[in-house]
Amino acid sequence: MKIIVDADACPVKDIVIEEAGRLRFPVILVSSLSHYSEKDLPVHVEAIYVEAGPDAADFRIVQLAKKGNIVITQDYGLASLLLPKGCFVLHHKGFEYNDLNIDNLLATRHMGSMIRKSGGRTKGPKPFSKEDKAAFLSLFKQKLEMIHEE
Repeated sequence: MKIIVDADACPVKDIVIEEAGRLRFPVILVSSLSHYSEKDLPVHVEAIYVEAGPDAADFRIVQLAKKGNIVITQDYGLASLLLPKGCFVLHHKGFEYNDLNIDNLLATRHMGSMIRKSGGRTKGPKPFSKEDKAAFLSLFKQKLEMIHEE
């Protein structure tokens, strides 16, 4: 079992690295070359860099992901590709994507895109909060413990 992070704009990378290390789960951080870092990473963490093209990181994550992996992403489209593979897909704001919520999330994203294309304005995402961080930590720990016990 691996934990794969869509790492370009992920505000919970440090939480993922720390909690996964506690239970000795490997972590893969997938980022575009424009986010390259020489920061030393713990031995259980691998950084993979892809070209900066649109969706390059997403395509690499889909390639890497296997049934039972945990993937952290805020990209609804990527989540919709990972669910049929049997991955546990988590959003950094502390909710899990599933068959019950993915269609609504994709429809909402599409509606917002159509409004913007026609010249309208939509609200952006709310800032990442302490509550979001706590919700993610709780969900992530729960998933890790569930998998660790299996």
